[in-house]
Formats: sequence, structure tokens, C-alpha cells
Amino acid sequence: MPGSASTNTLQRPWRGRLRRALVEDRFVLHFQPIVSLRDRRVAHHEALLRLLPEGGGEPIAPGAFLPAAERDGLICEIDRMVIGKVAALLGRGGIARGGIAVNVSARSVSDRGLLAHLQRCLAVHRAEPSRLVVEVTETAAISDMARARDFCLGAQALGCRVALDDFGAGFGSLQYLRHLPFDFLKIDGQFIRSLPASRADRLVVEALAGIAWGLGAEPIAEFVEAKDTLRTLRALGLDLVQGFAVGQPEPMLPLAA
Repeated sequence: MPGSASTNTLQRPWRGRLRRALVEDRFVLHFQPIVSLRDRRVAHHEALLRLLPEGGGEPIAPGAFLPAAERDGLICEIDRMVIGKVAALLGRGGIARGGIAVNVSARSVSDRGLLAHLQRCLAVHRAEPSRLVVEVTETAAISDMARARDFCLGAQALGCRVALDDFGAGFGSLQYLRHLPFDFLKIDGQFIRSLPASRADRLVVEALAGIAWGLGAEPIAEFVEAKDTLRTLRALGLDLVQGFAVGQPEPMLPLAA
């Protein structure tokens, strides 16, 4: 097929490129706020990974390189690097109140050494654990439910908070809610993007938010991109939102006032 050879050629160098980026510290973080609709307060920020190209230029979005990192077995090393960077930021002080959320891949959730790494990073940088939110995706939970539960409980035992990310994206969602401890429930964007025009999506979001509240957690609406979506979420009683309508990812965290 035309293009297949060139595609394979482009994919092959990723392992070397990602390995060099780790050695040369060319992975950087951008930060997107999660905002309260009640008072416009920033509850915390999510750290979003970017890759700086070797020859300079615009940062590369994670969708371009994370699949290769998963395929080539580098994702656990990248996750550990991100946790170290975030712990260092939290320990440095001077950033705005709230915390920072980090995403943990399915492979890392099954990495039995990750909790010890997390504990070391918090201790070395003297970071307040409650300001670190660990986000576990539905995919990670479904791939190994028992290990995901152990990881979430371990992170909470260290004093961190846990968010279930992309909730509703798969078919096992309601089942794993019975088994996993969490502080935040991030409602997948597929239910948010058409919220004002879709009665079905409004019913789903209202139901998921009610489940989260009933379990003592706070729902977060992801991919909020329009003002009318904000109005609908407010009418449904949701408070925490994330998306371009309230804040884009930025390379620097705001400083404390």
C-alpha cells in the first residue's frame, strides 16, 4: 500500500527519539486549570506532557508519541519522570494554591515499584502529598482491577488524592466504581461536548454526578469548550470543570498571590 513503508519508517525511530528526550530532559509539562463554577477558583491543575523536538520548534502533543512509548515499553519510565517533575514543583513552593494532577498509564498502575517511587519523590522534594492528584484511566482499571485498587489505596495511604479519568468511555465503568477508591470522578468528554443539545447526555451526566456525590467524591466535567455547556453544567449542579471554556494548557503554573 502506498504510504505504508513511510509510515513504518516514521514509527521506527520513536524509541530512540524518546530515549534521547529522557536523557536530554526534553519532556516538558503544560498545565490546564480545573475550575470551580461557584467562585471561579482554580481547584487544581492537570499536568499535560509535551515533547520538545530535537531541532527546535513547537512542542509535540502526547497523541503523537505516547502510543509509541506504550508500544516500546518506555511509558513507565516517562510516568516516573513526570511524577518526579511534579513533586519537585509542589515542593518548591510559590505556586498557586490547589494541587497538580498527573496521569498514570495502565502499565504504570501495574508497576509494583511505582508507589515506592512516588513516596520517594514526595519525601525528597518535601512535597505535600494532598496536593498531588493521581489520575487513573478506566482503561488502566479494567486491565487489572485488583492491581488498580491496590495502587489507588496505596496512593491515598500516602496522602495523595485519586481521580478516575475518562469515566464512561468503556463498558465496565459502573462495575469498577464498586471496587476503586477515588476522590474525583472525571466524566468523559463524549458526554460533555453535545451536552446543551442532547437530552440523553444530560441524563447521563446528571446520573454520573449523582453517583459520584453519593460515593463522597467530586465529579469533574472534561472537555468543556463552550459557554452554553458551562450554563448547562451549572444548571445540573456540577461545580468542577476543565476545558478551553475556562482555561487552556499553559507552560507555566501561576504564582501564589
